[in-house]
Amino acid sequence: MSPGRRLLVSLTLLSAVIVFGVVGYLVLGFEPINAIYQTFTTISTVGFTEVEVFGDAEKWFTIVLITLGFASVAFAIGQVVEFVVEGHLQKMFGRRRMDKAIAHRSGHIVLCGWGRVGRSFAHHLDDELEVVVVDIDESSLLGCPYPYVVGNATEDAALKAAGLERASMLIAALATDSDNLFVTLSARAANPSAFIVARSRAESTANKMLRAGADRVVNPHELGGARMAALVAQPHVSEFVDVVMHDRELEFRLEEIELPEGSPLVGRSLADADIGARTGTLVLGMRNRDGSFTTNPDSGTVLSEGQILIAIGTGKQLQNLKSEADY
Repeated sequence: MSPGRRLLVSLTLLSAVIVFGVVGYLVLGFEPINAIYQTFTTISTVGFTEVEVFGDAEKWFTIVLITLGFASVAFAIGQVVEFVVEGHLQKMFGRRRMDKAIAHRSGHIVLCGWGRVGRSFAHHLDDELEVVVVDIDESSLLGCPYPYVVGNATEDAALKAAGLERASMLIAALATDSDNLFVTLSARAANPSAFIVARSRAESTANKMLRAGADRVVNPHELGGARMAALVAQPHVSEFVDVVMHDRELEFRLEEIELPEGSPLVGRSLADADIGARTGTLVLGMRNRDGSFTTNPDSGTVLSEGQILIAIGTGKQLQNLKSEADY
């Protein structure tokens, strides 16, 4: 039995003894206020005098009440002390604060799985992004810097508790492909607009995840192999890209910026917008609404609504570009 349940049982038992005492004294002819007063003074063993005349029946009943009351009070006190000392009370209130924080989040990332892949994902994530973690193993969540839900991510209840309906993205980083496939199916049904990234170990499973609704499927083993091959072929280029993408202390970085509806840049060419001179950034490429890429665009390339610019620059320069794009 959990400490919380034992505490509830002890308090219920104490309440039952109090009711037993009050009802018993009422049956013996006590006035209601006297019955309540006599019950509490007897159970607490403070030793005050009797409030009404005691006969043999009253004395025997009081003996029974003292025995039951002392046992129930001692048990309740022990459970309260254990609950507080072991941190269960603090944990309970902490859980409530965490649930309240999750309930107020919107547009966040739901991360399913706090294993090696999940931790690595969180390590490379920008600090300003909000994350809610879902994992079935509570012990693995110790030290997790984000609000979390202890539960099976393959169950709808756990995803709902993490606020999936309000989330902008879901990361399926569980240990097995079958679990990640199930999470992908459930997440797509619960939030059709969420961007879903799923972890996969096998190519055949990756295709199934895409059909189930995943927007992107990542195979860590393939990525690791490609990374090693790139380091062998072009080590300096690979390390430069890694530094630009992941080194938070470096001011110079790579970022994607979407052109929203009504952006003043829409309909203008790169030459006309003069992005480089106005913002200091360099547009390396752009992703079009049909999913295709335009790499190394020339000055005559016309910008369109929904296009995503892939630009490189300092934090301030990229912020200038966002302002130009009407963020």
